[in-house]
Amino acid sequence: MKEILTHIQGVPIQRNFVENLPFNPHLIVLLKEKRKARILSEVIFWKKVRAGTFHHIDFDRQRIIGNYIVDFYVKTLGLIVEIDGSSHDEKQVYDGIRQEYLESLGLLVFRISDFDIKNNLYVAMKELEYFIIENFGITPSSKIP
Repeated sequence: MKEILTHIQGVPIQRNFVENLPFNPHLIVLLKEKRKARILSEVIFWKKVRAGTFHHIDFDRQRIIGNYIVDFYVKTLGLIVEIDGSSHDEKQVYDGIRQEYLESLGLLVFRISDFDIKNNLYVAMKELEYFIIENFGITPSSKIP
C-alpha cells in the first residue's frame, strides 16, 4: 500500500514518487536564467505553493527533467505543473512532444493558463486540487476490496 502524502477535501492523497529521472547538466545555466526572469504568473503561483503552503505539498520551481526545464515539479507525486502563457501559442506541436516525453517517464502534467493565474487564481488552484484528487486520491471506489 502506498504512503499517504496529505489530504485534500477529506480525500487521502497517496505518494507517487517517480525515481531515476533523467537530468541534463548542460541546462543548469539556462535554469538559473529562467529562475531570475521572475515571470509574473510563475511568481504568483509560487507564492501560493511554496514551503508546503498548498496542502503541505512540496513544489520545486524550475526543475530539469531530461532535456527540458519544467515550471514546477512535485517530486512526491510525479506531477509537473506548467503555466502556459503567450509563448506557448505557437508551440502546440513542441508542447505535445514535450508532454509525451514527460508522461513516458511516468509523470503527469497539469497545465494552467497564464491568464487564469492572473485573473482566476482561486479557480486555477481548485482545478489543481481536483486534478490531484482525481489522479492521486484514494476514494472508496479506488480501494481494492
